[in-house]
Amino acid sequence: MSKSNSDPEWTIEIKPVSGWFNLHLKDVWTYRDLLFMFVRRDFVAVYKQTILGPSWFFLQPILTTITFTIVFGNIAKIPTDNVPPVLFYMAGIVCWGYFADCLTRTSSTFVSNAHIFGKVYFPRLVSPLSNVISLLIKFGIQMLLLIGFIIYYKLNGALVDPNIYILLTPFLIFLMAGLGLGFGIIVSSLTTKYRDLSFLVGFGVQLLMYATPVIYPLSAAPEKYKWIILLNPMTAIIDTFKYAYLGAGEFNAGNLIYSTVFMVVIIAIGIVIFNRIEKTFMDTV
Repeated sequence: MSKSNSDPEWTIEIKPVSGWFNLHLKDVWTYRDLLFMFVRRDFVAVYKQTILGPSWFFLQPILTTITFTIVFGNIAKIPTDNVPPVLFYMAGIVCWGYFADCLTRTSSTFVSNAHIFGKVYFPRLVSPLSNVISLLIKFGIQMLLLIGFIIYYKLNGALVDPNIYILLTPFLIFLMAGLGLGFGIIVSSLTTKYRDLSFLVGFGVQLLMYATPVIYPLSAAPEKYKWIILLNPMTAIIDTFKYAYLGAGEFNAGNLIYSTVFMVVIIAIGIVIFNRIEKTFMDTV
């Protein structure tokens, strides 16, 4: 229908998804105010009714680090590349925690937001993106904790060697966020039909952690299994992070390039699937 000169100027036009690559990514930027409102909601809601509140940002990595140090460091005697075990485990926990939280949160996007998606239009990709951004605040706080521990150990003469590769930190965060978002929205899309996946996510993330050098250095892995560990895209990210901040292990550019390519592919697949599922998911959720 044609519009007269007196008709209002539309800011956005809602159309059915017509192709696999008709992703409407521009709409996400148009709704950036809603995105940041969701970020604030997600950040505040997590610890709103807890006694300790944001203190859990510090307590979680500290308690987990203590447990890993006792079990894997003192009892199992797993080496840490001559780095103090507390720093080695905390660095791995902070990185892995951000990736795992991104994956877990975004994997329930359709199910947990069905009451909103069924009532009002906005780009559905805003919801998982808000999870990734809000979790970045938690990651930043825990990074400050890690840096504080590094400074303490460094001043006390520990074998800690932060180096120029610290400059790769924003890129490493981008890779972790991309992998968590990509895997998460794929699982979220499939969960609309196969609810069993929601039960497997937490269990699968725990298993995947043991295939990642979080509690052990890559150098300690048996040679016959090392190639399997290197297939995990998080391996190079955590290895690079530990090398940059602690001087543990070594930097391998080839492995990091593999993780980058893997992230681009997985997030592209995830966004395509997510956009295809969003127009029919209300019939199955």
